Amino acid sequence: MRLLHLSDLHIGKHVNEFSLLDDQRHVFQHVLDALEPQRIDAVLIAGDVYDKSAPSAEAVALADWFLSALVAHDVAVLVIPGNHDSAERIAYGGKIMERQGLYVAPRYAGEIKQVALQDEHGTVVFWLVPFLRPALVRPYAPDEKIENYTDALRCALESQALDQNVRNVALAHQFVTAGNDSPERCDSETVAVGGIDNVDAAVFDAFDYVALGHIHTPQHVGRQTMRYAGSPLKYSFSERAPKRAPIVTLGAKDSEPEIDYLDLTPLHDMREIRGPLDELVAEDVVAAAPADDYLHVTLTDENPPLDALARLRAVYPNVMMLDFDNARTRAAETSQVGQGTDKEASPLELFRTFFAEQNGSDLTPTQDKIVRQALDAATEKGATYR
Repeated sequence: MRLLHLSDLHIGKHVNEFSLLDDQRHVFQHVLDALEPQRIDAVLIAGDVYDKSAPSAEAVALADWFLSALVAHDVAVLVIPGNHDSAERIAYGGKIMERQGLYVAPRYAGEIKQVALQDEHGTVVFWLVPFLRPALVRPYAPDEKIENYTDALRCALESQALDQNVRNVALAHQFVTAGNDSPERCDSETVAVGGIDNVDAAVFDAFDYVALGHIHTPQHVGRQTMRYAGSPLKYSFSERAPKRAPIVTLGAKDSEPEIDYLDLTPLHDMREIRGPLDELVAEDVVAAAPADDYLHVTLTDENPPLDALARLRAVYPNVMMLDFDNARTRAAETSQVGQGTDKEASPLELFRTFFAEQNGSDLTPTQDKIVRQALDAATEKGATYR
């Protein structure tokens, strides 16, 4: 059985006020086009189908299109809600959808939904584990000591019998760690302070493959057969590596699953560029990479023009972020303006200090004269400052 492992679709997501719906449709079509050539039997979606628990109508329409297209390709589709999803909304109409081969984990009510599929080697049981918190599990296990996320997951999984004679695959959307082996994080993920949401990988030891969601960088945790699929698109500028989705081939029981990858090509890449404005808008620099990529631009001009963003967007239409790195911004980062100044200092002296801290240099004689004249004009008595 060949499984395509996806997660963290975040349908409806905006990054820096840019809607990514078109980008998501593009990458979903890429997935659909690969199903038959890759001989995929089942698609696993390990949580965060939507970016918000109450998604927009446009996001729901895109999810409906993608899921409908998946089942139309005659593949089984297994879905769990993540921490960004509403479990109730995701599972709505679940019984009807199962008739089409779309299996969705319901909101946790003391049991983990299991789906059994068949191939030439026998049965594969998929455990659809929705995103769980200790507070969700405690009411269904009043006699168990559930103090953390590991306890919650262990209790939920061990409450149901697992047949070791068949292959078992878990779908889970949690922050899973293996000892000191902590997943690589990025800026687009929800981070719990102090790692209180950690789940010990040992709770999944009985499973032949563990399809994880929640972390946006594709990687394994502990063993090769416990993997984060990662998000299908970059959702922050901290993500460097190209996106790819695991393709897992399950053989007979006790044989090691084979892991391959489907490279996911974005409609627009997300990248960073830096340098002086005139250099960045030069024709040869613009032509060196797709100009319609999503960009974080850092200008290094000491005196950038006021129309810098307009000039950039004239050649790079999808500039998402604009920063500056020069003597003034570096001075501002290292100084605390107004602290440690002489309380008896004159307005002119205060302005001289402020200017130097903001710009990394003192006023020129001409600038100093202009400031003194402005201060003189602003006072009723026309006082002068030295």
